[in-house]
Amino acid sequence: MFEKQIPTSGEAASGPRSVNDPEVKRLLSKNSAPQSYHPSPSAWEDQLLYFLLPDRFSNGEEDGALDGVGKPFPGQIRLFNPKTDNGNAITPPENSKIWEENGIRFQGGTLKGIKSKLGYLKRLGITALWVGPIFKQVPNDEHLYHGYAVQDFLEIDHHFGTREDLRDLVAAAHKQEINVILDIILNHSGDVFAYKGGEKQWSGRSYDVEGFRDSSGKPTLQFRPLDLDSSPKNAQDCAIWPIELQAPNTFTCEGAISNWDNYPEFLRGDFLSLKDIGLGSDAPDNFTPTKALRTLCEVYKYWIAYADLDGYRIDTVKHMGDGPTRYLATTLHEFASSIGKDNFFIVGEVTGGRAFETVEATGLNAALGIGNVQENLWKLPKGDANPADYFDLFRNATYLKKGSHAWTRNKVVTMIDDHDQVWRGGMNKARFCSESQGDKLVLAALALNMMTLGIPCIYYGTEQQFDGTGGSDRYIREAMFGGSFGAFRSKDRHFFNEDNAVFQEISKICALRQRYAPLRRGRQYLREISGDGKNFGVPMKLGGRMQSIVAWSRIFADEEILCAINTDANYITTVHVTIDAELHADREVLKLIYASPTNGHGRVSEELAVQNVNRRAVKLSVPPGGFVMYK
Repeated sequence: MFEKQIPTSGEAASGPRSVNDPEVKRLLSKNSAPQSYHPSPSAWEDQLLYFLLPDRFSNGEEDGALDGVGKPFPGQIRLFNPKTDNGNAITPPENSKIWEENGIRFQGGTLKGIKSKLGYLKRLGITALWVGPIFKQVPNDEHLYHGYAVQDFLEIDHHFGTREDLRDLVAAAHKQEINVILDIILNHSGDVFAYKGGEKQWSGRSYDVEGFRDSSGKPTLQFRPLDLDSSPKNAQDCAIWPIELQAPNTFTCEGAISNWDNYPEFLRGDFLSLKDIGLGSDAPDNFTPTKALRTLCEVYKYWIAYADLDGYRIDTVKHMGDGPTRYLATTLHEFASSIGKDNFFIVGEVTGGRAFETVEATGLNAALGIGNVQENLWKLPKGDANPADYFDLFRNATYLKKGSHAWTRNKVVTMIDDHDQVWRGGMNKARFCSESQGDKLVLAALALNMMTLGIPCIYYGTEQQFDGTGGSDRYIREAMFGGSFGAFRSKDRHFFNEDNAVFQEISKICALRQRYAPLRRGRQYLREISGDGKNFGVPMKLGGRMQSIVAWSRIFADEEILCAINTDANYITTVHVTIDAELHADREVLKLIYASPTNGHGRVSEELAVQNVNRRAVKLSVPPGGFVMYK
C-alpha cells in the first residue's frame, strides 16, 4: 500500500498519489460499503450535449446571470453590450497584441463557475455536459489552460478548483437532470521529462532520457520512481503521478511525430512536447495491456466512483490503437456496470477515415469526427455543400453496409463548432458565425445539428453567436465570462444572455426534441423538392452558393416529422416537398409545430394540405435563414 503523502508547495497533498492508495482501493473494492450512484441514461441519442473548456466558461462572477431558479446573481462582470463593448479589448489598436497574447493564457474559469451556470444550461435544453480536461497540468506553464498536458492524473489542477469541487458540480448537475462527461487523456502526458540533447523527432528508435523534470521544470531527477524517503522539494510537482507511471517503461521515448498518418509513428510518437505513453500493441486480439495502461484504467475507474461521472470523452483515440482502446472501453464499461451505470458513455475522438471501424472494433459507444460529418454540417447551411454530402454519411446501406438507416443515431457525436476544428487544418480556424452570413444562419445550422441523426453537441458560445476567428485554436476558445480574452474582441464582459434570440429558439427546439421521439430516434430521409410542383429533385449546389430549402423527414413507429431549413439568409423561400406516401393520405393535413424566425413572415402556414404529386407532397415556406417543422 502507498500511504505516504507527498507535500507540494508547502501544503499537504489533498489526494492519493498511487492507485494502491487506501482511498482508491476502497472506492474500487467490491466489498466497499454500498453507495447510490446516478443511473445512466437509457439512450444517449436522447441527450443533447454541451462542450466547454473549464478555463473559458465561467468564474462565477457574472453580474445579472440567472441562477438555478432564474434569480439574477450579483457579480463583478457586466453583461456584454454589443453596441458599446464590441472590440473594447483592442481599442486603441495597439492593444490588439495584448488581447491576442492573453488568448493562450489561463483566464480563470473554474468548476464552481460551471456549477453556477447549470440553470443556464438547463434552460437552454442541455441534458449532458461535456467538460474539458481538468487534471493537474505540468506546473509553471500559464499556456496549459486547455488541460491536455497532464502531470498528475489523480489530482485536479488548482486553476480549476479541487476534487471536491468536481464532485459538487456533478451532484448539482444530477439534481438538474444533467449528466456529466469528462474529457480524459491516455495517449500522452505533459512534458514531464527531457531527452538528452534536446527534443527529438520520431525515427523509429528510442532515445536516451536526461531525466524527469523537477518542480521548476528542469530535468534534474533520475528517470525512475522517486524515492519517497528522500523526495525532492515540492515532489507532487515533479515527474509524473500516480507513482506507478514513474516507471521508465511507461513512455515510448521515440520523439515527436512528424508524419501524423505514418504507421507506427502516429501510435508511438510524442505529440510535440507531450510525451507518448506506451499502452500496448495496436492489434485488439490477444491483447496484453502495459502496466501504464492498467494504471490509467485504475485512475479513471477511481474518478467514476469518486465523482459519480456518467461518461468519458477520450482524447486522440487514433493515436492509442484499437488494442488499448478496446481494453480501456471493456474495463471501464464493466466497472461502471458493477456500480449501477449500465450505459456508461465512452466517446472517442477519432480523426481520419477509420472512425466507424474503430467504434465497431473497440466497443466505444460513439466517435467524434466521423466521415466529414462536421465539415458538411458546417458547410450545408451556408449553401457550400450538397445536402446529399451530409445526409449520405448516415446512409448505412451504402456507406457502412448495415441493415438499418438508424444505426448511426447513437454512434456519432455531431457538432458545428469545436475547440480544435481539425477538418479545417493548418491555421485556418474560425467559428461558424465568423463568415458567410453565419450569424444569420446559425439557427438553421443548429437545427440541422439537433434534428438529424447522431448525438448532437453544442460548443459553448455558439448559442450566443460567438464569431471567433484569427487563425489558430486560441481564437475559437474565447472566455464566456469575459476575462482578458472575451468574445467579439472584448474583455471584462460576460455572455450569459438568456434574452439572446438564438438561445431562446434553441431552448424551444430542444423541448420539441424531447417531446417527439422521431426527432431523437427516427430514421432519416433527405427529401426531394420542387419549385413548380412537377419537377422534383434533391437540392444541389450549382456553381456558387446554394440558396434553397433543404428538407428531411424523421420517421419513427409510423410517425413522420418534416423538417426544413432555408440556406437563403435574406429571402423567404417556398417549395413543394416530398413526404412518405405510405404514411399520408391525399388532403391530409400536417400541422406546424415550430417556425423561426416569425417576425414579418406571415406566409409560414399553420397547416399544410397533403397533395397527390410526386406520390405525396406538401407546399411549405421557410423564412430567411430559418427552420420549420410540421407533424
